[in-house]
Amino acid sequence: MLEAIDLAVRAGETVALVGPSGCGKTTLLNLAAGLLDPWDGRVANGFSRTAMMFQEPRLLPWKRTLANIALGLKALGLPRAERDERAYRLALSVGLTDDDLDKYPGALSGGMQSRAALARAFAVQPDLLLLDEAFAALDIGLKSELYALLARERAAHGSAVLMITHDLMEAVRLADRILVMTGSPGRIVAEHRVDTPAGERGEAWVFARTAEFIRWPDIRAAFALPPLETP
Repeated sequence: MLEAIDLAVRAGETVALVGPSGCGKTTLLNLAAGLLDPWDGRVANGFSRTAMMFQEPRLLPWKRTLANIALGLKALGLPRAERDERAYRLALSVGLTDDDLDKYPGALSGGMQSRAALARAFAVQPDLLLLDEAFAALDIGLKSELYALLARERAAHGSAVLMITHDLMEAVRLADRILVMTGSPGRIVAEHRVDTPAGERGEAWVFARTAEFIRWPDIRAAFALPPLETP
């Protein structure tokens, strides 16, 4: 259950929702996606095209990889040749090969499946991308690659992003605003801006900023961390 949620995502920005399990982050994301209807209040999505990427790639196992990437384009009514050509270009841009595209998802590694899911999301050229812990199951090297791919595709399309993550370092790396949620009922209890441009957030900066972030009282309270001892 959610209470007193007042959230606006502006064009082109990335907003990260962080908080403990069960605080309502996924419910809020599903409301934004139109997968749930609110019992009270309203959800207004002024974006023209929304795409969503989940923690699991959720590729259709009976379709080859190229057809999976082109799935949203088929739903938009694009002719097959056009959607296959757009899906093919995107697939190559995220590091998939011709051989990968001819396989069924079960024959791909988890990393390749995640690349295909990212390509599928961007194939429809969304102006709002919803990420439900999309990188949580990936190793650190693949995460870095997909972060770079995400940044490149966002720059190309000007997409806004609303993302859920349990990884504070990921939120610090990617987000323009970090919203802290707590549960019972789920509500937003704090907002922190990250003003350093994303392209200037190197590894050392991300580590240092995350270490600072985790010291803030609202973060520690939301994740039930003990108060820091005063020197």
